[in-house]
Amino acid sequence: MTIRMNPARIERDRIGDLFLEYGPDAPTLCAGWRTRDLAAHLVVRDRRPDAAAGILISRLAAYGDRIRTRTASGDWSTLVDTVRRGPPRFSPLRLPLLDRLANTVEFFVHVEDVRRAQPNYEPRILEPAVRQQLLWMMKRGARLLTRSAPCGLIVHPTGELAITAKKGNPAVTISGDIAEIVLFLYGRGDHAHVDLTGPEDLVAAVRATTFGV
Repeated sequence: MTIRMNPARIERDRIGDLFLEYGPDAPTLCAGWRTRDLAAHLVVRDRRPDAAAGILISRLAAYGDRIRTRTASGDWSTLVDTVRRGPPRFSPLRLPLLDRLANTVEFFVHVEDVRRAQPNYEPRILEPAVRQQLLWMMKRGARLLTRSAPCGLIVHPTGELAITAKKGNPAVTISGDIAEIVLFLYGRGDHAHVDLTGPEDLVAAVRATTFGV
C-alpha cells in the first residue's frame, strides 16, 4: 500500500482539512474540547509520548493535560500543519505499516468527532482503504473493545460475517455499517447509527455501557 493509499494518512489529511475549514474554536464530540484542543491532543500523541501516556496512566494525566494545554495555545495554522506532518522524522510510526495500525482508527474517530459535532453534518462514503482497515481492526480488536459489556455481544457489520466479540448467552447483536460500529465501540454511542437487538433489558444495558480501549 502506498503512502497515498495509507488509510491513516487519508484520515490525517482529512482532519487537517476539517481543522482549517472550521477553525480553532469549533465544537467536537470530545467532552470539553474544541477543535484547538483536539489538534493539540493529536500533536502530543505524535510527538510527546511522555505526555501522551497520561491518556492511559491516570497518575500522568495532569502532566499530559498541562502539555496539551500549552500546545493548544500556539499558532493555529502551525498547529494544524504539525498535525498534518505527523510524528517526527525518526519515529517508528512514520513506517506505513505501523502508521496504519496505530493511527487509522484514531484519526477516523476524531474526524467524526469534528464532523458530527457540526450542525450541517452529513454521512460520508469512506475510501475503501479506510473501510478495510476498520474492518480488519474490528475482527482483531472487538474482544478488547467490548470487555466491559454486561452480556454476550455479537458485532455484525453490514455485508460481513458476524463477529463474536464477547461470549455469553443471551447476547446482544450490534449491527450496522462498520464505521458506525467502530464509533459505537469507541464511546460515541449517542452519535453512531447502529441497531441493537436482543433482550430488551440487555439492549438497554449495552447502550448504557462505556466502551473503548
